[in-house]
Amino acid sequence: MSIIKPYRYIKKEEIEHLANHLLSQMQQNPKYTPTWPFDATRVADFLDIGVFWDKIPPDEKGSIAAMILPVERQIVIKEDIPGLRGGFGQSTIAHEIGHLLLHIDKNTVDKFVERLEQGIEIDMQPFLCRSVSGQLEKIEWQAQYFASCLLMPRHILGEVQKGRDLTRESHLDAMAHELGVTKRNLKHRLKDISWIHIPEPSKTIYLGEAAPSRNKRAIG
Repeated sequence: MSIIKPYRYIKKEEIEHLANHLLSQMQQNPKYTPTWPFDATRVADFLDIGVFWDKIPPDEKGSIAAMILPVERQIVIKEDIPGLRGGFGQSTIAHEIGHLLLHIDKNTVDKFVERLEQGIEIDMQPFLCRSVSGQLEKIEWQAQYFASCLLMPRHILGEVQKGRDLTRESHLDAMAHELGVTKRNLKHRLKDISWIHIPEPSKTIYLGEAAPSRNKRAIG
């Protein structure tokens, strides 16, 4: 038995709905009500998942950024990744939570737990997160998209962007600080939802077709 689900294509809408549903469940419990700047460890606490920062040695396939131990309900993140604290660290935790919800087979994990409770030895390898290519790269993208939706839900972005110009770097800096994310992740999120557009190779930021301020002008 494998704890990892077979790969399947998941629509962006489904991933965003999963993140929003999780935030909605937290909202119903005053102990875990989401606040911004966002602390992704609160999500882990809500899911009864432990988050640890530790040394993770490379294996024969190379460096490992993080690993998930589903039976132990633990996420272990490599502690010496540069710049891991702050917004990048929040994104990393949210990314691993994405793997846990999207790619780990809960039914199989439950069966392993049941066997352990019966005193039966099991041989279960952890879920390892690392730089990959091919089909595995797709599940890394899914986990990162989940993280972006979790850390930057549209309704919160709508609040934070009020009175700000999405085409100005200084305003994006302020928004990223308020959200507790990196500006790079914020830009990716805003591009994903077509609130900004940055044509390559230029670095100039333009308002996207779905930007709230553009729509407001159109309505006025």
